[in-house]
Amino acid sequence: MNEVVLDVLEEDTQKDRFLTFEIGEESYGIEIKFVTEIIGLQPITEVPELPEYIRGIINLRGKIIPVMDVRLRFKKAFREYNDRTCVIVIDIDDISIGLIVDRVSEVLTIVEEEIVPPPELSKNSNKYIKGIGKSGTDVKLLIDCHKLLNEEETENLSNFS
Repeated sequence: MNEVVLDVLEEDTQKDRFLTFEIGEESYGIEIKFVTEIIGLQPITEVPELPEYIRGIINLRGKIIPVMDVRLRFKKAFREYNDRTCVIVIDIDDISIGLIVDRVSEVLTIVEEEIVPPPELSKNSNKYIKGIGKSGTDVKLLIDCHKLLNEEETENLSNFS
């Protein structure tokens, strides 16, 4: 019984909470419930025949984790990594993956009423964005974690775990 109560409490503390980060000038948010940790950039081992935006794999305390450069995934130009570059380790459907971002900002609470759907410009536009969150005078593009990888990529990357 107590476990159920703890689960509900834990879910409530994560509800409407987003880890925000930056890619260039844009601010993004990712639901905190997907985030397992934030680490500095690790040595990356390249793996042949993976998509360009999957930079390779890292060894995180004995666990092999693929890393995706979010900048490349969003079809932006590659930028050299620096001391602000971070890896956000997320868990999607029991697969851990590292997201390389330019800079992590903060954890924000953005309630549902402050989130609007992204504009539909074409069938494939904004496929990674599930909403636009308003935070004061700023806006955060909220990422749909489940759409960062398609089914085939998920299957291929699950081989590393």
